[in-house]
Amino acid sequence: MARERLRFGSNYRKIYTATALSNIGDGMSAIAYPWLASAITRNPLLVAMVAMVQRLPWLVFTLPAGVITDRVDRRRAMVTMDFLRFALTLVVAFSVLAEQGTLPAPSQVQHVVGTRTGLFLLLLGATLLLGCAEVLRDNSAQTIMPMIVQPEHLERANGRMWSIESAANTFIGPPLGSLFLLAAFAVPFFCDAASFFAAAALVAAIPGSFRAERPERAADEVSSWRAELKEGVHWLWHHPLLRSMAIILGIMNMANIMSGAVFVLFAQDVLHVSPLTFTVMGFGFAIGAIAGGYTGPWMSEHFGSGPCLSLTLATGAVMPVLIGMSSWWPLTGLLFAVMTLLGSAWNVITVSLRQSIIPSHLLGRVNSVYRFFAWGMMPIGAALGGLVVSIAGHVVSHGAALRSVWFAEAAVMAVLFVVGRPALTTAKIDAARAATGLSVGDDRPLEVPEADTTR
Repeated sequence: MARERLRFGSNYRKIYTATALSNIGDGMSAIAYPWLASAITRNPLLVAMVAMVQRLPWLVFTLPAGVITDRVDRRRAMVTMDFLRFALTLVVAFSVLAEQGTLPAPSQVQHVVGTRTGLFLLLLGATLLLGCAEVLRDNSAQTIMPMIVQPEHLERANGRMWSIESAANTFIGPPLGSLFLLAAFAVPFFCDAASFFAAAALVAAIPGSFRAERPERAADEVSSWRAELKEGVHWLWHHPLLRSMAIILGIMNMANIMSGAVFVLFAQDVLHVSPLTFTVMGFGFAIGAIAGGYTGPWMSEHFGSGPCLSLTLATGAVMPVLIGMSSWWPLTGLLFAVMTLLGSAWNVITVSLRQSIIPSHLLGRVNSVYRFFAWGMMPIGAALGGLVVSIAGHVVSHGAALRSVWFAEAAVMAVLFVVGRPALTTAKIDAARAATGLSVGDDRPLEVPEADTTR
């Protein structure tokens, strides 16, 4: 333990602890928000709209957030956004508390008829603003990491961060959320607000300035937002490996959120779970994510980064078919564990790669452009998921319609595996790392040679 503290430092531990606390709250809200949405309406398009609005900021706000991240102190940006999320979540908590008497019991949401329009609109608005704050906060958190951890330790530092985030988000928070939800609808939201406040306080305690060093500009050169954003877009687009990763991840996330947007309805109406068994099933996410966070660096070292990424794509094409055919929630939880294990390994490999090869003063902008492609497709996928279920519902039974979205996801992932595998090889990833001969102030894109070895 002493060796880990010496390696990563106290600043890393504060961010690590803040991440753990805020994600415990997020784990509680991961149960509370979809259950609240399903208690407000049973319309699959409207339920999917909540997920779409939550991801919409990744499409419309990611690029401006990148410019902001490179212009401001990244620690202060994290503190400000966590405090904003605390205030917004508190508003939601009090609004739910005010409507507590009119909401059905969590175990009776299947019998909801109609839509509570006022509460639904509040949920959409709060979700949108929370998503905007999350975009800037997460971009700042990723870009601050190379400023507090040595480059050779980034994969392990990110792996531990992913593991605690996943453990708190899917292993600790959801059981608490389920228990609090059974007590009262509003309680998980109050706890989530408290977690954001605690996270803001911890990050605020980190001393020092965390502004990126920016290159000197000529006196007559105007540094406009548009010009700075163009730098980030240009750098990423002329880096063949990161460009391919961003586009592939975007399509992967679009496919995943198709089923995720209506998953609460699938769980309730096909798997017949309660809030408590919904939580237990979600342990599959936690177990896989924790294992993937810790084994990701080991897998990358022993099997190569390329095969690990390819295996993630292949698994994404197979597992949704099995989930779509399943009617037993323990099996679904097991399949989730396999999917998230490889998904966490993907994150550890690709995030660490970006942090190590993108110049520091461009990291916020290039990272935001990357996430624009990678996460910006999610609201489109959420809308498609709701649309698939709604259209299928006119042809087949309600249960079959909820299953159909999993088969649509598998079809997209199968095509992605065929197209994406040759673009993400170990040789190309190693070449990208080897080509990082740029200084911190050099904003030229890395021209990665095309490798002829596919692994």
